[in-house]
Amino acid sequence: MATKPLLPQVFWFRIAVPCSRVEDIPRPADPVRLLDLPSGCTLPDLGQLEGRAGWAQVRVGWNARGLGITVLAEGLPDQQLARDRPEGFAVVQVWVDTRDTRNVSRATRFCHRFTARLELVGSRRLLSVDVSQRPIARAMADAPLCRAELLLARAELGRSGWMLELFLPAPALNGFDPDTNRRLGFAYQIADHVRDDQFLGVGRDFPIGENPSLWATLELHD
Repeated sequence: MATKPLLPQVFWFRIAVPCSRVEDIPRPADPVRLLDLPSGCTLPDLGQLEGRAGWAQVRVGWNARGLGITVLAEGLPDQQLARDRPEGFAVVQVWVDTRDTRNVSRATRFCHRFTARLELVGSRRLLSVDVSQRPIARAMADAPLCRAELLLARAELGRSGWMLELFLPAPALNGFDPDTNRRLGFAYQIADHVRDDQFLGVGRDFPIGENPSLWATLELHD
């Protein structure tokens, strides 16, 4: 009888993925899309290493103004549309280390945590999104907290899923300087309270939210 590995397969890899430059983001005046990142910006589905397919596609692009992230969640379970869910509709957390620190297990002042909370509003066919920067537990030093109005986000509910577009501007990312450093530590957690949470690398069995050495690397390409 086959036994389940003690450690997930992704744990044995140091993940580095390309992140393409997209010059025309963000587009806050566009009523339809804030980012509209192309499919070439899609991050790999590392859950396949464990024999499971992810239910959300994540795209990331960058330019000198900051980092753009799109989440395209497939499927829309009926339970997710229930009214008055105390936990909300969905939550997306993103961690960014502008120094890509690989040799420390506690966050530095260059490590950031952003949380996007999605809520159903009105006729239940609309989504609102609230984005905030939050401290990282056990950090050696905290990144400066940015003004909330700097963080741009848009959410949309479709017939077969939902979408979140998030732009993290350079002033919100302490140490972001693509002219001198083209590697960012990066991790995410996507939770819709109906399906298992999705991560880029290892999940909550590890201190992913506190330990930047567990994060993947984004390599900023032109």
